[in-house]
Amino acid sequence: MMMMMLSRSSTRGMLSYCLPSTLDNFNAFFHSKFGDRDPPTVSNVEQTLNMFDEMLHMRPLPPVACFSQLLAQLARLERYDVVIPIFKQMGVMGIVPDASTLNVVTNCYCHLKHAPGLGLPVLPHFFKLGLQLDITTFTALINSFLLQTTVHPKTSNAKLNYLDYALNTFHEMLRSRPLPSVISFTKILGQLVKLKHYFAVIPLFQQMRLWIAPNHYTLSIIINCYCHLNQMGFSLSILGSFFKSGLEPDVITFNTLIHGFILDNQVAEAARIFTKTLEAGHCKPDVSTFNILLKGFCKTSNSSSAAIQLLRKMEEVGCKPNTISYGTIIDSLCKDLLVDEALELFKEMISRGIAPTVVTYTCLIQGLCNVGQWQEATRLLDQMLSKGVSPDIFTFSVLVDTLCKQGMVIKATNVVQMMIQRGIEPNTVTYSSLMDGYCMLGEMDKAKEVFDLMINKGGMVNVHSCSILINGYCKAKKIDQATKIFNEMHSMELVPNTITYTTLIDGLCKARRMRDAENLFSKMQGCGQLPNVQTYTVLLDGLCNDQRLSAAIELLKEMEANNVELNIVVYNVVIEGLCKAGNIVYARDLFSHLSSKGVQPNVRTYNIMIHGLCHHGLIIEAEKLLREMGEKGCSPDGWTYNTIIRGLLKNNETSWGMGLIHEMVEWGFSADVFTMELIGGLLCKDVVDPAFLPLLKDSC
Repeated sequence: MMMMMLSRSSTRGMLSYCLPSTLDNFNAFFHSKFGDRDPPTVSNVEQTLNMFDEMLHMRPLPPVACFSQLLAQLARLERYDVVIPIFKQMGVMGIVPDASTLNVVTNCYCHLKHAPGLGLPVLPHFFKLGLQLDITTFTALINSFLLQTTVHPKTSNAKLNYLDYALNTFHEMLRSRPLPSVISFTKILGQLVKLKHYFAVIPLFQQMRLWIAPNHYTLSIIINCYCHLNQMGFSLSILGSFFKSGLEPDVITFNTLIHGFILDNQVAEAARIFTKTLEAGHCKPDVSTFNILLKGFCKTSNSSSAAIQLLRKMEEVGCKPNTISYGTIIDSLCKDLLVDEALELFKEMISRGIAPTVVTYTCLIQGLCNVGQWQEATRLLDQMLSKGVSPDIFTFSVLVDTLCKQGMVIKATNVVQMMIQRGIEPNTVTYSSLMDGYCMLGEMDKAKEVFDLMINKGGMVNVHSCSILINGYCKAKKIDQATKIFNEMHSMELVPNTITYTTLIDGLCKARRMRDAENLFSKMQGCGQLPNVQTYTVLLDGLCNDQRLSAAIELLKEMEANNVELNIVVYNVVIEGLCKAGNIVYARDLFSHLSSKGVQPNVRTYNIMIHGLCHHGLIIEAEKLLREMGEKGCSPDGWTYNTIIRGLLKNNETSWGMGLIHEMVEWGFSADVFTMELIGGLLCKDVVDPAFLPLLKDSC
């Protein structure tokens, strides 16, 4: 305290003796004490505060410009929190601020970000004193308001509508004189675009161009906005403005335009502009131009060959492809399951000295996994590690998922351990895949261990994870455990989705707990979760298996009345239920009306009907359906032939049956075990039907 008093006393004496009477002399004195190059230290701030204290006690008071200099010094020291209370104290002392003072204070409010009003409290001082904000203050205000739009989105409360504040400030900036330069306006428009306020930029630009001519950066920004708004006609008109204004669009402008057409799914138009630009020589395309167009080609189905041709075109115009160029095409080929072609392009990439990234490797590993080549995918992972390219969470998760789907959970576990050893923490996707792998093997205890591990790690369990475990328990016929996980979701603040409900309803139906299944179905609808066609299908199947055909028919009618998009699977379930219940007439009627319902029967539909007809001795009608299948482009399969052959043999139509056996063999199908048992039994009879004699001859 004594040292502080001495410091303040010394400063007061120095100021009383040294403070000049003129502003110029004061500036010289101020900068001699606080040079622009001084680092922001505690002692600098303390000295500045001491000087402020002494200035307040001087009579007459120093000019306001001296106080502004002092506030600016504190702002340079990044003590924005100190400037605002000093400014308020100046007001109490009756010191009228000038433009410089207000600009400094406004900037400080903006830098504090969370300060109330973000500089708005200072604006009335400008208007009251007839002062004008400078360009720095305008820019700081607008940028701070825009930053807040990412924190406080537009609400019904006007006080929080920071985007409107920013736009209004922009209009004030347009009214200021002299007008700020086009560069200042363009920077603000660019900031709006970065925050994706494309709709806001267009009217601002239209107001701005009434007073100030845009430059090529401004016009490029506007093209970008129109592109993101899918208004490509306006983008082209802005391109025309370039030439009318005597400006030369650069490669970035053309890249923006081409990218806009790609975003609007107008790949052909993007290619046309690219070709026209190339031929006219407006500007030389760079690697980004080609990469944008490559991405567009790859988005279009079956356009990988066009993308490869464009890759070759790059060489012709002297533009070297990069990792993104090759990676884009490799990813597209893998998604089209053309993995061999992707591997060839990968080898070409390496031979040209273009190093693949983790993204390139991950795309290839994903592609190999999708076609079941997990061993090649593992080899590629080893190659990746040997090349010093570190796999990321996505790379490992893809491999873990594939190994689990192949039933190789132990290998998947080893991959997870490798992840952890390399400092990569498995995420929800990784652990969910591992849990699903254990569920597929029926190892529910281990699946539950993974689930508990996810819970212990905190925040890793999601609805998908719970649905996987519920499905595993249902498949293992452990319905009570499945129900327990479902009920625990509420305590985990997780809302079951349609898949979760459908999975448990299916498990309950298969366990013949139809009342529980129907109650859960009602609860699902009561919670606002709409059942999909799969939900209805599992419930219909349960009702049919429970021989509650009337309820199944009523549910089917309800589905039709609610305009549920029904597919052939739904009708197959009901038709099969009717056939098993012996109601072949209703089944036949429903089958005959499928076309009028906009649904075409598939091979399973025909097989169900043929089996039902054969079971009821309606062999002629069953064979008629067999012939109808071929006429309607639905080829019979082995199950179709075996079903009708057994029906014929059981109804003593041996010759007819033998004819279909020969037909079946000609189509490349063979008798199944049930048909063979039936034939074997008939051959063992004391009197063998003459139609079987060729079979006996062949066996000899």
